[in-house]
Amino acid sequence: MPPKNVPSAETPSPAGKLKNLQIVRTVPDLRQQVQEWKTAGLTVGLVPTMGALHHGHISIVKQLQAECDRVVVSIFVNPMQFGPSEDLDKYPRQEAQDAAKLDEAGVELLYAPSVEDMYPPGFLTTVSIDKLTDYMCGAMRPGHFDGVTTVVTKLLLQCQPDVVIFGEKDYQQLTVLKRLVRDLDIPVRVVAGRLVRDEDGLATSSRNVYLTPEERKIALEIPKTLAKIAHDLEQGRTSIAAAVKQGRNHLIAAGCKEVQYLEVRDDETLQEVHDLSRPCRVLVAAIVGNTRLIDNMPIRPKS
Repeated sequence: MPPKNVPSAETPSPAGKLKNLQIVRTVPDLRQQVQEWKTAGLTVGLVPTMGALHHGHISIVKQLQAECDRVVVSIFVNPMQFGPSEDLDKYPRQEAQDAAKLDEAGVELLYAPSVEDMYPPGFLTTVSIDKLTDYMCGAMRPGHFDGVTTVVTKLLLQCQPDVVIFGEKDYQQLTVLKRLVRDLDIPVRVVAGRLVRDEDGLATSSRNVYLTPEERKIALEIPKTLAKIAHDLEQGRTSIAAAVKQGRNHLIAAGCKEVQYLEVRDDETLQEVHDLSRPCRVLVAAIVGNTRLIDNMPIRPKS
């Protein structure tokens, strides 16, 4: 059961300040609006988020708006996916600002449930996926993916959208959630949200605000290292093992406190690979200062 002492979300802006965005907090209110849209023959998309929205989120919203008639964005800081030593307490909660951004982007509905509504007293159910969660982020953050798959299952059942979108930046999470939908026969189409980068190349993340200017310079070596690994492997200049070893050494030398993983895996299954006979992806999690950053890039074998 999730912890009880969780900071509450900021009180949203008064409804009168929002042009079109409606805010609902309960499952009945969410389902009523979604059902009205579906009865009218409209398709509905869902963007699950934990708030602290940035231009990467808005890009994903825009991508989904091109896929369906109405968009629901959920904001829920999910305590089940945070470990005991992770940043749940300091995770930014700024619902008023988030609502304003969504309203400006033309989103029709914000679903912002409380922890008590999402996990009522006596909640005992956990949704787990084996194997896909045993390595990379799953190995570094025990229990994390159980929290993700549980809350996403609930959000999909609560909203019952036609389409759902998950960002490519969390590539292992995207792969896990595709498997969740497939294995449980959940009637929703999964779309991969394009990975968005800041102007300097750093993968856009809510956690980037934690970086000092000097730490950000170090963090910029992460996408540069991934790009070099992808290029060298595509050009056949080195082996996977050698490229990964060189990349890890470079990140440590550049100032990363820790490289939790740097791996090349199959683009679709995330299984380990030893050659480029299929499309692959290089994925990384590194600690810069006190901030954990993840990123990934595709590797395309020569035709």
